[in-house]
Amino acid sequence: MAVTKVVMPKLSEAMESGKIIKWLKKEGDRIQGGDILAEVETDKADVEMEAFGAGVLRKVLAPAGETVPIGALIGVIADPADDISALLASAPAGAGAGGGSVAPAGAASAATPTPRPAGPTPSAPPASVVRPAAIVSAPAAVPVAGVGQGAQGGRVKASPLAKKIAAQTGVDLRLIQGSGPGGRIIRRDVEAAGSSAAPAAMPAAVAGAEFEDVPLSPIRAAIARRMPLSKAPVPHFYVTSEVAMDRAWELREQLNALEGQPKISVNDLVIRACALTLLKHPGVNASLQGDAIRVFHRAHIGIAVALDDGLITPVLRDCHAKPLAQIAVEARDLAERARNRKLRASELSGATFSISNLGMFDVAEFSAIINPPEGAILAVGSVRRVPVVDDTGLGVGRRMMLTISCDHRVMDGAMGARFLQDVKRLLEEPLRLLV
Repeated sequence: MAVTKVVMPKLSEAMESGKIIKWLKKEGDRIQGGDILAEVETDKADVEMEAFGAGVLRKVLAPAGETVPIGALIGVIADPADDISALLASAPAGAGAGGGSVAPAGAASAATPTPRPAGPTPSAPPASVVRPAAIVSAPAAVPVAGVGQGAQGGRVKASPLAKKIAAQTGVDLRLIQGSGPGGRIIRRDVEAAGSSAAPAAMPAAVAGAEFEDVPLSPIRAAIARRMPLSKAPVPHFYVTSEVAMDRAWELREQLNALEGQPKISVNDLVIRACALTLLKHPGVNASLQGDAIRVFHRAHIGIAVALDDGLITPVLRDCHAKPLAQIAVEARDLAERARNRKLRASELSGATFSISNLGMFDVAEFSAIINPPEGAILAVGSVRRVPVVDDTGLGVGRRMMLTISCDHRVMDGAMGARFLQDVKRLLEEPLRLLV
């Protein structure tokens, strides 16, 4: 029986490493092709990793909790009689012992830990922590001649207004020279003292750490790596159009009133409209591939889903071939599993076009950043009731703003405008979305 290497798979386009959440099989278990071996945390989701060979899980080289680069050897499946000693000997030092990331042969430097200096670690506090001595609730002494002359016999001579201002600003009246009759402290004395002592008079409410550094989540780290690769080198241009959503809104309410039918969202209508339009305008359903433009003939649409720690864009495949009801069911399921980090590997990449909808956050209009290597992304605003002027006069209508961001290397403004025009036409004649 052939020996099968279990390596960290590349489960998304932006993935560089993965973390083993837990092994679902243990050493000595019998494995069949298609069995789920482990759960892996990627930059986008928690994904189940399948076995591509049969035999016995002879060795686990990356324990749960360890992060390893893609392509790294993390396990071996083989027949009990097979000799795997040479394979294990070629594995990086420390593999299987829980120490450090496992790197593929020839890439040990990617997993080599940074050497630490010898000797004790300095005990100085980090810059983000403010020493308690630096936080005071009263000002330092103000160096004025005759300080303390406002206090006589242990009692401070000050006007009621001066005392009130001093209490509000944290100024110590015992340290102020009064300029009023008999050395009495008056309003201008307190204000002058407070002004000169302002840098030291910090409210006690800010005591403690001045700020904290929150480590990037895997999703946020991927966004931080990927977005500069899009916004900086990709020449974006934007086209915006306002869509009359009165008829689409009415159709949606009628469909949602039907018994036993899936609930339709505005986003489902937009997905269906874009899918049909992408077939008509394949130049928008395209991406730059080196010195060629790759034009796709199927509409795989990425649907942006907001998570607590970032944004993920799972892919709804073959939207052009799916009726509106099926899109509604699959899109809702995809979004729920994205929020629960339970997406499958095939749902993390392969989009030919993306849609980002912030309408539920009462956002009227915005521009989205293209998710490379895609050539375009559509930003969807909220459906608003606004004053509308038409042939019958002034009235109230439902309007929605759509903005398409396009890669100018792949398409020009006229192509983006024509695409948006046809999406608008479908949404304003929504019965065509049911065909």
